[in-house]
Amino acid sequence: MTTGVHQEHSLLRTLARWAFHLAALAAVCAPLPLAFAALSGIGHRWVDILAQFTGPAVLPAVLLTFGFAIIRQRGWAIASAAMTALLLIAVWPQWFPDQGEPREGAPVVRVYSANLYYLNDDVAAIRSSLETADADIVILIELGEEATRQADAILEGYPHRVASLRLDVTRGPSRSVIASRYPLRALPDPPDGLHSVGAVADSPLGHLNLIGAHLTRPWPYQYQWGQISQTMALTDIRKTLAGPVIIAGDFNSVSSARIGRQVKSDMGLIPAPGVTGTWPTALPPILGITIDQVWRSPDLALLSRKLGQTNGSDHLPVVTEFTLAAE
Repeated sequence: MTTGVHQEHSLLRTLARWAFHLAALAAVCAPLPLAFAALSGIGHRWVDILAQFTGPAVLPAVLLTFGFAIIRQRGWAIASAAMTALLLIAVWPQWFPDQGEPREGAPVVRVYSANLYYLNDDVAAIRSSLETADADIVILIELGEEATRQADAILEGYPHRVASLRLDVTRGPSRSVIASRYPLRALPDPPDGLHSVGAVADSPLGHLNLIGAHLTRPWPYQYQWGQISQTMALTDIRKTLAGPVIIAGDFNSVSSARIGRQVKSDMGLIPAPGVTGTWPTALPPILGITIDQVWRSPDLALLSRKLGQTNGSDHLPVVTEFTLAAE
């Protein structure tokens, strides 16, 4: 009888050990498709979707590594650390792009950019977020009906403004707006299919080209080539601009995925770092996705990038500071 009990316990221990190892294998390998998608450079929509989530996978991978170390599973800790390292390599271009070398003594311009979400009617939160950021230039995407009606209250202190035409096609009535403490000159309206607003600011950095852009959501929510064709249209606009350029907005893509690579190669622009994500606000920023991008031309240097105060949207705002790059 005793022998039978011992055999039963031994079988249970063996099964438990195998179950643990299978679960550990699944946990360690879970981020592998994400890392492969980001590192492969493959632009197919299925692969590109996976590449968006590489950043949020880093923290769970780090915690898993420490968990294995705490329970003295040395082999699994090493395997998890290797996966974490692979993820870090994959997100490195997104998290640590070149920020440029600032020109000594050059002035600084602060930019606040945000997707306000077209149903967001919390005017007080929007205004509070803007006041806290104390930016020189504001670029707002998805300014909904209520926010548009109260634009004067929201944008108090920014007398110079350029707005896009109203967009009704995809999600509801909304506009994009550039507001500034410096005089603005509107750029020509974008081509059909691209929702953006453009202006040239007479700033301390000289004539500063500004574009607020909102690319469509990726497949399966919108048509397959939407983001690519819109980025091509944005590229055509960028080619007409002389001097420093800042393009900010909701790109619905991280800077190291398909659209980010297209922006880099076709426009010659450099992204602001994206360690902390901007969407969705329901998650801690370290687990969010940095789809709200700020891109600069190489003649500008990025001094800082941080997340702004919540403004009632499901996206967090981004506050960036720029100066002229060293010659």
